[in-house]
Amino acid sequence: MTSDDHRGPVPDDTVSAGDRSPADDAVLAMLLEVAGTPKPGNVDRRRDLADLRFESFLGGAVGARSGLELAASGDESGETPVGAAFERAVAGMADRAGTNTQFGCLLLLIPLVRATAAGDLSPVGVDWVTRNTTVDDAVAFYRSFERVDVAVGDPPADADALDVHRGGDAEPALRERGATLRDVMGLSAGEHRVPDRNAQEWIEGFPRTFRAAEWILTDDGPLADRAARAFLGLLATEPDTLVATSRDPAAARDATARAAELVGSDREDGPLGGPPDPDAVHAIDLDAAETLADAFVDEEINPGTTADLTCAALYVALRRGAEVDP
Repeated sequence: MTSDDHRGPVPDDTVSAGDRSPADDAVLAMLLEVAGTPKPGNVDRRRDLADLRFESFLGGAVGARSGLELAASGDESGETPVGAAFERAVAGMADRAGTNTQFGCLLLLIPLVRATAAGDLSPVGVDWVTRNTTVDDAVAFYRSFERVDVAVGDPPADADALDVHRGGDAEPALRERGATLRDVMGLSAGEHRVPDRNAQEWIEGFPRTFRAAEWILTDDGPLADRAARAFLGLLATEPDTLVATSRDPAAARDATARAAELVGSDREDGPLGGPPDPDAVHAIDLDAAETLADAFVDEEINPGTTADLTCAALYVALRRGAEVDP
């Protein structure tokens, strides 16, 4: 990466992962995310979807490891191109899973892993990583779309040349505009009826990720159960981007309202009027959520972006001391 500020992040004393590899924790986060159940509408250890199986996600997590290691350690020159790490991770995921299982998870994990390697896994540290992305990173990101089928919305009317479906063919337009990967994320994080939540994380310093990580850290019980409750807390807070893209914004808002019923809020200024407090998330009844999970699968409502955020939150929680207890 290149930067106008060569100082880099300041080490974050809250990280307490000991000698564990960031790539190890990233892969574990991907495995824990898919193992959590119920996560209404998503693949978990009890539910497959018509075109996605639980074991495919296990393969995708293993296949992505090489790219995650690149994000953690850099290339032979000592540089760590975020885009190249992402492209390698997606390629490995696709080769091992045979399909797109965790594209969105990796989009969030790569900058988080890079921030860890730079010594500051915090909103400030990850913001520094995204601000220092380059045009080369953007080009590598676009090439990744040639590997897998990703459900994304249409680009803004004045940015058709930057449609991600163009893959590597968008390189001339990216270079002409000098568009970095963070710039590309900004196109999707703007004012839409349901913004791209993952892109918003990139632009805003990962607020959803770090909030949900605290929910997980302060919860009790198996990490997979904590992840399921965090997923429901996230879904109850904001409509899911993938549901809005694959169905429509009204379906996304309805899914959020139904999830919010499990959190026990009926405010008039939205399902929750803001994120629930940790106690509300910790009190979510996972047995009661089973009915919603079955209904979402039957209705083909798949809050995949919320699963991405849950995976990212698990990674932060693992780096900050969460353990898989015997």
